[in-house]
Amino acid sequence: MSRVAIIGVGQSKFVRQYPGSIRELAFEGFKTAMQDAGIGVGDVGASVICSAPEYDKQRSPAGIFAEYLGLNPQPTFYVETLCSSSSTGLRLAYSLVKSGLHDVVAVLGFQKMSEISSAESQERMGRGADIQWESPFGTMMPAYYAMYARAHMQAYGTTPEDLALIRVKAATYGQLNELAVYRKPVTMENFTSADDRMAGPVAAPLRVGDCCANADGSSCLIVASEEKAKLFSKKPVWILGLGAATASVNLAGRDLLTGLSVAKQAAGQAYEMAGITARNVDVAEVHDCFTIAELMAYENLGFAEPGEGRDLIRGKETYKDGRIPVNVDGGLLSKGHPIGATGGSQIRTIVLQLRGEAGDIQVKDPEIGLVHNIGGVGLYGNVTILGR
Repeated sequence: MSRVAIIGVGQSKFVRQYPGSIRELAFEGFKTAMQDAGIGVGDVGASVICSAPEYDKQRSPAGIFAEYLGLNPQPTFYVETLCSSSSTGLRLAYSLVKSGLHDVVAVLGFQKMSEISSAESQERMGRGADIQWESPFGTMMPAYYAMYARAHMQAYGTTPEDLALIRVKAATYGQLNELAVYRKPVTMENFTSADDRMAGPVAAPLRVGDCCANADGSSCLIVASEEKAKLFSKKPVWILGLGAATASVNLAGRDLLTGLSVAKQAAGQAYEMAGITARNVDVAEVHDCFTIAELMAYENLGFAEPGEGRDLIRGKETYKDGRIPVNVDGGLLSKGHPIGATGGSQIRTIVLQLRGEAGDIQVKDPEIGLVHNIGGVGLYGNVTILGR
């Protein structure tokens, strides 16, 4: 069976409040991906649209986008796994191509979170938990990850300063990312000043600086069969491994001391499919919706042993020139988090890294890249491994 490649990537600028419609927002990511692939709409056999529908005012956006982007009458599909929607979209596109049903598939992720208020957004995030047994008690995303942070601190002696170091790294590279929402420098002093907004409490031990921001944005990936990839692209990036898992919705069914089980399970599947181990990964994008999430990802993906993720950030091993560069585009902490577009943005970064086209954040000669994308508080997990 032929291999499957990504031949085009695109992303809009991530912003706090996009002035246009969701059609126009989606077009920005789609247009740049199509130009990158060097193809026209007639070459696209199917499309996969990805978002979290609770933030969308438009019902069934896949049909709206297919019409607006000129993709009718090709089939279009709608995918939702909360924050990991566009990574799940890539998994579907891979399956459509691998099966031979389609030669070229566009994966378009989007979210215009500013269509609803911050209060409404938080309420909908809370409904990502079980609406019968958990969310009625007021649980929100920061509180969930704060519980994981407290558990990690209790088990391993991790400190708030360790988490702050992750945000400092994110800001170091976010300043270089012209598509990011937050492009200001962040230092450890921001977390020690009582008057600094970064140090403001959210859900102890997490502070404002430990949390990513909502954003509006779109991303797009063009997925193709080996035959079409070699026809259209001079630098195809091959999909080597895919892993996916789910976990208990309620945290009562979890072990908080072992991080996110979906990440470990999805990583194990992806490593096995690709025929590699964590040691072979040259550059990674991980789901850093909160600083503790990145720290747990180091350990869940096998970059560090349990409890030793803090050593990676303390030693700057996850910086661009470190042993395992992670989130050198600024991550969600700097880019912002437009739910449906996030996974596609992460994948775009790794594709550019493997093509040697990442500019100021380029890692030296990467061969293998990994993307870790989580939906909800570890309800869904996707790990994607890409190769040159």
